[in-house]
Amino acid sequence: MRVAIVDESAVRASVIEEGLEVLEDCEIFVVTERRGLVARIAEIDPDIVLMDLGNPSRDVLEEYFTVSRALARPIAMFVDESDDNAIAASIDAGVSSYVVNGLAAHRIRPILDLAIRRFHAFSRLQTDLAEARNKLAEREAIDAAKRILMQSRGLTEPQAYSELRKTAMNQGRRIIDIAEAVVTASKLMGGAA
Repeated sequence: MRVAIVDESAVRASVIEEGLEVLEDCEIFVVTERRGLVARIAEIDPDIVLMDLGNPSRDVLEEYFTVSRALARPIAMFVDESDDNAIAASIDAGVSSYVVNGLAAHRIRPILDLAIRRFHAFSRLQTDLAEARNKLAEREAIDAAKRILMQSRGLTEPQAYSELRKTAMNQGRRIIDIAEAVVTASKLMGGAA
């Protein structure tokens, strides 16, 4: 496992490193420079990013939230104190685990495991949501194509769907491809979709 530790303090980073010593086959990369952080993390290509921010100002916190939005990786963020707005912003930024006043070597492993599991669970939810939206969009396009065929050719809904399906089979294409072509052609001909 490749772990990137982001911390401007080498002393605090060593606490995290100590907590990671129990992991076998773990490569640890410590990043202490904020400048070029996204590029540096992309270069490291870690499996997880652990950020220890201590007691950051609102601007520093927002800067790290921007970094976390840009990364498609599990992120555990450690801060000394927090408020409701910072917690909400961390969730919006995709931080998998936001730990307040909890930096201790013996807690690193469970936090790391939790961050990875939350990240993967959230990723599955996002994938499921994208699939559901795609299916809905396809269903809407097919319904629009059926309406066009029903209006232009006087077909019933089952007949219109049958026409779409038969054309798709004859052309070796998916029904959605045929439906989108019907909608596009209708728009080009000045019809309503």
